[in-house]
Amino acid sequence: MEVEASTKRKAWPATESPVAKEGHRRMTRKGVYAAISYMVSAVLLIMFNKAVLSSYNFPYANVITLFQDLMISSCLFLYVMRRMKIISFSSGQPESITDDTTTLVPIKTLIETLPLASSYLLYMLITMESVRALNVPMYTTLRRTTVAFTMVVEYFLTRQKHSFAVLSSVGIIILGAFIAGARDLSFDSYGYAIVFVANICTAVYLASIARIGKSSGLSSFGLMWSNGIICGPALLIWTAMNGDLQALMDFPYLFSPSFQAVMLLSCIMAFFLNYFVFLNTNLNSALTQTICGNLKDLLTIGIGWLIFGGLPFDLLNVVGQSTGFLGSCLYAYCKLKGK
Repeated sequence: MEVEASTKRKAWPATESPVAKEGHRRMTRKGVYAAISYMVSAVLLIMFNKAVLSSYNFPYANVITLFQDLMISSCLFLYVMRRMKIISFSSGQPESITDDTTTLVPIKTLIETLPLASSYLLYMLITMESVRALNVPMYTTLRRTTVAFTMVVEYFLTRQKHSFAVLSSVGIIILGAFIAGARDLSFDSYGYAIVFVANICTAVYLASIARIGKSSGLSSFGLMWSNGIICGPALLIWTAMNGDLQALMDFPYLFSPSFQAVMLLSCIMAFFLNYFVFLNTNLNSALTQTICGNLKDLLTIGIGWLIFGGLPFDLLNVVGQSTGFLGSCLYAYCKLKGK
């Protein structure tokens, strides 16, 4: 009776529909909720990160990434919820939570997720370098071309094709990005190469989520767990080699209750963000996730301007951002109508 009662316990939803191979599938209501939840959690996370980095003058961005994306949000939270039988790491079996806790994810399954974790780790490391190689406007412009890379990678990995309307919306988004950064266009072969490699890694990472999730039998939570325990040690070593962990011990606000509270909230938001990235990609597509990321950037700029101010008016930037927003809205319309 106890086992039967345990299996009837309602777990946190972890079942996702595999991404359709055709690009004309209508976005479901659950898919809309996943997309909106991702954008809301992403904007909130940026605000928390700004509070940590700016308000407390915390200079160790790598440490925040380590705490948020891997060691705390993707490992500790998942481990506790899995042990408490709140979630399942198995896809399509939200109620198959058993008391067999010998291993959370088999080694063979972890090996299957290596391409996903490798692309994510490479993306993080290359992104750090690309930010240093280019100015912010040019970096933002080139990063928004990720949508084109995602479409190409999706085609080669899943043979997913898109309608002319979707292709047009993507073209409008890319056009808006180049208009917004027109005043800062400058060619740097090394910087361009680094950003384009980061775009490829992002595209491969997002396109691999649904593909590897389906082949490995893992849910979004299972993929997050595998990603965390594979990438965590590598990022920990990288952060230690940079001296950030040692310098962290000398940070004056390290034991301040307010700083710790903001950092904890930031980690919680990062956990939800990671979950909604996997959920949105599985329910919709890697391209939808990428465009949601672009739309999130536009919302962040608007909210940041209203709350923090200090952003000078630039007509080209406003026109470019508006064009990108128009393209995102057109894409959303196409997905809602199944075009």
